[in-house]
Amino acid sequence: MGGKRFAVLLCAEDSEYVKKMYGGYFGVFVRMLAEEGETWDVYRVVSGEFPEDDEIETFDGFVITGSCNDAHGNDVWICKLLNLLKKLDSIKKKILGICFGHQILCRALGGKTGRNISGWDIGITTINFSSSSKLFSSVKKPAILSVIECHRDEVLELPPKAEVIARSDKTGIEMFRCGDHILGIQGHPEYTKDILLHLIDRLLQHNFIVDSYADEIKANVEATEPDREAWKKLCINFLKG
Repeated sequence: MGGKRFAVLLCAEDSEYVKKMYGGYFGVFVRMLAEEGETWDVYRVVSGEFPEDDEIETFDGFVITGSCNDAHGNDVWICKLLNLLKKLDSIKKKILGICFGHQILCRALGGKTGRNISGWDIGITTINFSSSSKLFSSVKKPAILSVIECHRDEVLELPPKAEVIARSDKTGIEMFRCGDHILGIQGHPEYTKDILLHLIDRLLQHNFIVDSYADEIKANVEATEPDREAWKKLCINFLKG
C-alpha cells in the first residue's frame, strides 16, 4: 500500500469555518482517506489549478469534491475539468466523484445531469444498494447505508456502460460505477454532522432554503447518524483496491 499517490480535485472555495476547523475540504478528505506512506496533493480546479499532462501518470487515483456550481454549467474551469476526466477515463485511472464530483463524472462520460425535480435533498438519507449490481471485487456491498446529503442537482441519465449501484427515495441514481475504475457517490461520506449544520446555516443566510425546512433538517440530523466508518472503508477499498 505504501508509496501510493493521490490527488484531490477541489471544486469548491473553502469556507472560513471549514478552513479553521478542518484545514479546508482537502483536510476533510485526507482525514477520511489517507493512510500512512501515501502522498496526497490538491489541485484547486475551481480556481483554474490543474495537473499537467505529465503529472497525471504519477497518481494512483483522483477524488473530485462537491461544489456550489452546477455540473451542467459551462464555466471555463468546468469545461477544462470535463476534458481532464475524459483523459483520466481513457487511461483507466481510479476516480472517486462525490456529489458535484459524481455529477460531473457522469457528464464527462456522456450522461446527463440537472436539477432534482423534488428540490433540495439535505440531511441524513438511507440509500439502498441494488441487489443485482456488483460493487468491486475488493468491496463487500451492504444492503443499506445512511449518508449525509446536500444537493439540489442529480444525475438524470447514466453514461453508456455505467451501472446504478444505489438509490434512495428522493434520488434515483445515488451511486454509479463505470468499469472498475470509476465510482460516483451523490452523498457526502466525508462530511461530519458539524459540517452539514454549518452548511444549513449558510444556505439559510443566502435564502436558498427557508427557516421551516432548516428546522426540519436539523431535527433529522440530531436524530440520525451517518454510517461514516462503513463509507470510509468502501471508499478506501475502491480507491486502493
